[in-house]
Formats: sequence, structure tokens, C-alpha cells
Amino acid sequence: MLERSSFDLKGGSRRDGAVAHASGIHLRPGAAMTQAETSPIMRLVRPELLGMAGYEPVEPAEAVAQRYGIPSDQIAKLDGNENTYGPAPATVEAIAAAAFEIYTDPDQRSLREALEDYTGLPKRMIVAGHGSDELIDLIGRALLAPGNKILECTPTFGMYRFTAAVCGAEVTDVPRHEDFGLDLDRMRAAVDARTKAIFLPSPNNPTGNLLSEGEVDACLELGPVVVVDEAYIEFAGLEHSFARLIPHRDNLIVLRTFSKWAGLAGLRLGYGLMPEPFADLLRVIKPPYTPNVASEVAGVASLQHRGELMAHVHEIVHERDRLMAALAEVPYLVPLPSAGNFILCHVRGGEARRLRDRLRERGVFIRYFDEPAVRDCVRISVARPKESELLLEALREVEP
Repeated sequence: MLERSSFDLKGGSRRDGAVAHASGIHLRPGAAMTQAETSPIMRLVRPELLGMAGYEPVEPAEAVAQRYGIPSDQIAKLDGNENTYGPAPATVEAIAAAAFEIYTDPDQRSLREALEDYTGLPKRMIVAGHGSDELIDLIGRALLAPGNKILECTPTFGMYRFTAAVCGAEVTDVPRHEDFGLDLDRMRAAVDARTKAIFLPSPNNPTGNLLSEGEVDACLELGPVVVVDEAYIEFAGLEHSFARLIPHRDNLIVLRTFSKWAGLAGLRLGYGLMPEPFADLLRVIKPPYTPNVASEVAGVASLQHRGELMAHVHEIVHERDRLMAALAEVPYLVPLPSAGNFILCHVRGGEARRLRDRLRERGVFIRYFDEPAVRDCVRISVARPKESELLLEALREVEP
């Protein structure tokens, strides 16, 4: 059902004290409301934030494995879509040689010039940030105010609605079709004068499917800013990117990250490709020294050695195809096609959460979901063959 309501992170099943959203991010209830009447400082906080919940951090795999007495070399961390090949050795060397006693270049000249070469778009249309999360936050700050709305299509990444909530905006959710394609008719009916942005990942997280050009064109015609989040695009192939449309569409933004293809998740480096006037605005409202020195140096070095990193991407894609076939042989799993570095599987005749818990006891970490469209589904990150074998061995030993 189409949902038009102020965003409340406290909704949903709470069987373990947290809601497993399609982003794979667990949400916890906020404590601010209980203190609002007794704390003078809390009475000054924006009222719409008092009932909001923050993100519940996922317990580190190493801590859980230690609890069960599992050796570190027997852990398969397949719950965060990280690139277990890690960064290029030259990237690590560049970070080690960086000057950390000085501030980073506030204009990120070296990084944006390298990105100009990588993306084919001029650097004036590129904004770098502390992960693509910062870009999402900046877009929200630029576009959203109380009374405004964003449109998203669940199941999808949870940061879009989180940003809307922080900005005091509302979320219109138009659920996807059964095949996870967009319901364009209902999207057209949902957009109104208060709708400022439409957020659409491609490939979508957690379902792994790509947007079609027809879907993007139809969304652009609706009028709001269309933000296409391409965090996983390197695993799909850059030919599927919509960045090429930006010079011809003044309401299109494409987001990218170094977290996945370049193995830099821990350094938080992302960037946005967008029309020049909007890029100028974001550089005005963004903190001047993000990304930091280490992130910028790592980004430049990664782009200089992208041939090596793309070889890792190709290995992950090959492993994705191999793992897809192997998962199809597991009697209680139905893996779905994916263009990302992860595979969504329906748990047939069992509970996804129970499967997650039983695999954790064996040092294998995956994500489970409890939202209607992906209820009793698990998302498995694609890593190296060694981690895949640990996963498959554990799946043969357990039942959901």
C-alpha cells in the first residue's frame, strides 16, 4: 500500500530489539523522548527529532566469533558487502606517505581531476565527500525542509529515509513490483509539489537489480531531482551507469563510492556527479575539509591503479556467478539474480533470522530481512572463494 506519512524509524517488528531493514541496517528506538521533559537542553531540540531512532551498529564479526571460540581464519564476513580483496598495495603505500599534520585541500583538486578522467565528466560537476552518505546528507540539506517529501521505492537502502527524517521531511514509499521493478504508475500518482527528490539505487540494495533507461527517463520527467545511487555499479559494468545523461538532464544526480570496488569501506570516500550549479551549491554548504587527507590520497591512488582493482572486481563477479549456482543447489534457498557484489536469497520453508543465527555460530555472517517485500530473505556478500566455501559448508550443516 502506498504510504504517505512522517518518517518514524520505530515501526516494524522488534523481536530482537531492532528492525532489520532492507538496507541491512538495524534501527534502535531513541532515548531522547524520555529525557525531553527533564533536561533543559532537550527542550531546545527540534520536536520532530525527539522520537527518532538512530542506527544500531552491527556487532563486529570478530567479537561474535570469539564468543563462540571460532578462529579468526575461519570467519566468513558476508554481511556488509565489503570487498575482501581490500585496497591496492600502492594505495596503502600512498596513505602511509601522506602528510597528516596539515588540512586536506578543501577543493579536492587532485581527487576531482582523477575522477574527471575516470567518469568522463568535468571536475566542476563532481563533489567529493566523506562516503556517499555525506552526499546524501548534503542533498537533503540542500533540498529538504519540514513539509517537503522524498520518494523511495522499497525495499531499498535505508539512508534516504534517515536523511529525510533528520531534515524534518516526509517519506512517500511506492513499493516495487514483485520482480523489484519500479511501479511507475503509482510513482506518477504519488509525486506532488512537495516532492523534492526521488532516490533510486542501481543496482538496488538489497535486491541487486538494475534500473532501466526507460525507468530513469520516466522518473526524470516527473520533475523532482532524481538521485541514482550507483554504489555497486562497477560490479554491473560502467556501461550501465547513468552518468552520461547528466549533461543533458538538469535534475539528475549520480552517486558513487570507493567503498565497494576499491576496497576502501573503512575510509569513507564517495562522490556525486551532478549539474554544475548544484555542485557549486553543495561545495558551499559542505564542511570544507571532507574527505580527509587519507581518503583523498587513497582515492587518487586507487584511480591510478584501477586496472589492478578492476581485476579484483572481475574476480568477484566470477565468484558471484559461481556462488549463485551453488546456492541454487541448497534445498531451502532461492537465490535471485544480482548485478552487485551480493546475492539476495529467499529462505524457503524457514526463518531467515534463524538461519542467520545458526550460521553465526559457525563463523559465517550474513544479513537477514523482515520487511514485507523481502521477509524471510537473506543477503549474502560475495567475497573470495575461501569465504564462499566456508559459507557453503555451513549451509550444508544447518537448516533454517
